[in-house]
Amino acid sequence: AIAGYAILGTFGGYVLTSILLLNCPTILHKKKKRNFACAHISHRGGVKVPTITCLAFSSIFCFVLGAAERTENTLTAFHHAVKTGTQLLELDVHLTKDKKVVVAHDADLTRVTGVDAKISEYDYEDLPPLLDDLGVTFCPSETYHNDGPEERIPLLDKIFEEFPNIPINIDVKAQDDELIMKTFDLVKQYKREKLTIWGNFKDENCQKLYKLDPSIPLLFSMRRVFLLYVWFYTGLLPFIPLKESYFEIAYPGMLKKMKLKSLSPTVNRLLVLVEFFLRSKILISHLKARGIPVGFIFMFSSNLQTYFWVLNDEEDFKGAFELGAEGVMTDHPTKLKIWLD
Repeated sequence: AIAGYAILGTFGGYVLTSILLLNCPTILHKKKKRNFACAHISHRGGVKVPTITCLAFSSIFCFVLGAAERTENTLTAFHHAVKTGTQLLELDVHLTKDKKVVVAHDADLTRVTGVDAKISEYDYEDLPPLLDDLGVTFCPSETYHNDGPEERIPLLDKIFEEFPNIPINIDVKAQDDELIMKTFDLVKQYKREKLTIWGNFKDENCQKLYKLDPSIPLLFSMRRVFLLYVWFYTGLLPFIPLKESYFEIAYPGMLKKMKLKSLSPTVNRLLVLVEFFLRSKILISHLKARGIPVGFIFMFSSNLQTYFWVLNDEEDFKGAFELGAEGVMTDHPTKLKIWLD
């Protein structure tokens, strides 16, 4: 009986302490400082991809995609996104054969240029031009047509030169140490340590990026996202230090739209379960209190910010902010700006 009471008392103390630290995490953890905040973020610069704007160093974070309004990942798209009011640009990087860091989502050139080859197989100057008609990744029924001059894949340093004061979210796509180091060198060269958020879904990449410079805000990898939810639902999260500064996950409301006839009933039921666990205002509030922005993303294939990634409908904009998001990523930067205004 005594042992039972001891176990019960210990467990009760654990639960009460966990609840206390969940609501008041700064008792144990120093609140993270963030350099900027965004509500409007442009995905790939406004190429029919969600766009979000980022208010430099404040409390609202946004990713700028805009892939639905300009050719994705081009200087034209990024200029359009910034003009529209985007506060944060989101882009992906790869390495060419002659070791140039370029801005492109796919390692393969087929989708954007029509050439069946890899970026790594070409010197930068030899890369083929982008197609005039590109489908929007998160809007399968939409296509952006370019009526202007021929567009080409841009260099990352050119983006840094054109937008010296705009925060940029960099997804280092490949597990390539040279790509990671060259991206880091450019960030340092242009003194963008406080204007950069970086990371990747692969935990190995995130670990390498963090070791290079722990002061540069880091995104959660997929592995760390999974662990975060395990820690949260077991009550351990309030006790665990987090090296990451930004949290991007699937927006729960988008999971309903993923229910497809092509998927089995079991998979669709699993999506409903996943949505239930993702939809936690308590977790979002806890992360905000620790200075970690939370962003909700849709991917089919205080100092804490919350982002909802690649949302294109007003209903989703509203739902994301009601859940506590501080930013939304969209392919339609103009639509989001009008809604925010």
